Amino acid sequence: MKAKQKLALSSTQIILLSFLVTVLLGSLLLFLPISAKSGTSVSYIDALFTATTATCVTGLVTLPTATTWSVFGQVVILLLIQIGGLGTITVLSGIVIALHRKMGLKDHQLISDALNVSSLSGLADLVKKVICGTLLIEGVGALLYLPVFLPEFGARGIWISVFTSISAFCNAGIDIIGEVSLCNYAYHPLINAVTSALIVLGGIGFIVWWDVLRVLKGFRSQGIRCLHRLTLHSKIVLLTTAVLIFGGAACIFIFEYQNPLTIGNCSLFNKIQVSLFQSITTRTAGFATVPQECLTSAGAIICLFLMFIGGSPVGTAGGVKTVTLAVLAVTALSVIRNKNEATLFNRALSREAVRKSIGVVCTSFFIMLLSTVLLAAVTPAPALDIIYETVSATATVGLTRNLTPFLNTAGKIIIIATMYFGRVGPISLAIAFQTKKEITQNIKNPTEDVTVG
Repeated sequence: MKAKQKLALSSTQIILLSFLVTVLLGSLLLFLPISAKSGTSVSYIDALFTATTATCVTGLVTLPTATTWSVFGQVVILLLIQIGGLGTITVLSGIVIALHRKMGLKDHQLISDALNVSSLSGLADLVKKVICGTLLIEGVGALLYLPVFLPEFGARGIWISVFTSISAFCNAGIDIIGEVSLCNYAYHPLINAVTSALIVLGGIGFIVWWDVLRVLKGFRSQGIRCLHRLTLHSKIVLLTTAVLIFGGAACIFIFEYQNPLTIGNCSLFNKIQVSLFQSITTRTAGFATVPQECLTSAGAIICLFLMFIGGSPVGTAGGVKTVTLAVLAVTALSVIRNKNEATLFNRALSREAVRKSIGVVCTSFFIMLLSTVLLAAVTPAPALDIIYETVSATATVGLTRNLTPFLNTAGKIIIIATMYFGRVGPISLAIAFQTKKEITQNIKNPTEDVTVG
């Protein structure tokens, strides 16, 4: 019995290992000669890097996706993106449900941890909704891309539309159009609108979808007042997302307004369009309509902040998440106002939410800082470019100031590790290796005051 207990893995450890196994299997497939367009295997470190960036839905690439990988290789990458966006456990659970196999209590607990939901009831229906909703939105996105890509690329435009839609919804930022991401479509309203919508829908989180749909059923009878029935989580996600998108776009618009390398020579409409897309894509999507290395220092710093925050919980985006930002901001405000509790929308936030938010931010910052120091030690590049790279990897964004293609082997290994840790989540890492509960958790130590600030 003791041997079995020692070998037993927690659900969090299973989630971590499932991502690792997916990355390794993907790297082996991409290492095959059939995966390369040239028919000759790429180096294993580049295959591993590509498998990691796809599974972790990051988007940083050492080799151009469109010109390096064959159709087989691109299919492998797209499958890794889809698995990484939904989560390996969610995909496996969907397969089990499709095969009409029953799931036990441990299976339900594993799905609950994977989707970051507290209730164990109705998980099978939730998995079905997540998968079906994802495929539906990605399908609609692909259809909306067709009027642009089909005339331009012919029959290949169908594959490009499907690939781009899945990559955008999963916040991966990998494309097979060319080597400059979406820069050739910077002023294309349809491409901007469809890509932005897919990014936001994937980033706000699955549970917000169902909550909004539930509330909208009462729109006819209650009108706009029905929005008050949204859960506190949904209200925080939607408000914080809107503030970050439009606030970030306003800052980028101001700081890049006269920059001829980005939007300085554009019309007013295109300046607004590019600024808005840049604000949205930095929320861990990774597509670019302007070269990131051409941003002003002020614009780049705003993008660093947006990248670090990322999307929302239970979605396809990375980062420390919008709810984390809101919880910490409100907590800080309550301290400044000398209030005993932090409140949002007339609801008090739990201490557990505050503690977890602090843990997420501190751990993510430590990962980013360590990655920055290590990458700076092995990479001769400007500090801003290195920080942009490591924040992008930590938050699984995928934007780069043209540094990724020039990383040496040590730099690639550092970014691979950073992308993996950034995807599985700093809190998950802490829980995964906590194999034993502290027997003293109910024992309170003496309290002593310290000087802060």
